[in-house]
Amino acid sequence: MSGLLDLINSPIGQQLVSGVAGQTGQSSNKTAEVISMAMPLLMGAMKKNTTSTEGAQGLMNALNSKHDGGILDNLTGLFGGGVDQSVMDDGAGILGHILGGKQSQVENALSSKTGMDSGSVAQILKIAAPILMGYLGRQQRQQNISSPEGLNGLLGGLMGGNAAANKQQSLIESFLDSDGDGSIIDDLAGMVLSGNSQKKGGIGSLLGGLFGK
Repeated sequence: MSGLLDLINSPIGQQLVSGVAGQTGQSSNKTAEVISMAMPLLMGAMKKNTTSTEGAQGLMNALNSKHDGGILDNLTGLFGGGVDQSVMDDGAGILGHILGGKQSQVENALSSKTGMDSGSVAQILKIAAPILMGYLGRQQRQQNISSPEGLNGLLGGLMGGNAAANKQQSLIESFLDSDGDGSIIDDLAGMVLSGNSQKKGGIGSLLGGLFGK
């Protein structure tokens, strides 16, 4: 998932963590942990949705109409006076669309795994979702992608395209399809947080590379 790794390891990623931590009153380390687990999960949910023509076209329409990447240009302003309610509402809409009835399950699983209260997790996801959409929209424009099929390929590329990424995507899909208690998040988190299980530069190095954990 080198594309997503680039985002989280970039100055934008650092601004995101510090800004969200300030917004929620959580520590930077704990916020980083939630974001590093949530980002691949959200992107995996987007990719799952693009397996249908309707889902892919819906995401394409959202990128073309609203999420062009402009939000990434002024994160200082976004977090400067507190995140605007319109951004939070946008994030809530994105989460509802890509996670559907699994949203509470995802929030509770992340809460259980990280020890952060589910209310703060929900707030972090609402802020992270529009930023992730903005990142995807910018990538779409830079790579001149204009078809739903191309969008699915872009998401696959951002998720790495290697065996570890494919396994992670399978875990994400199982989690989103599951009617259980979300315990599969333990396996997913293990892949996200374990830097020894993947090649250098993979998503396993997210926390170690950026946050010194």
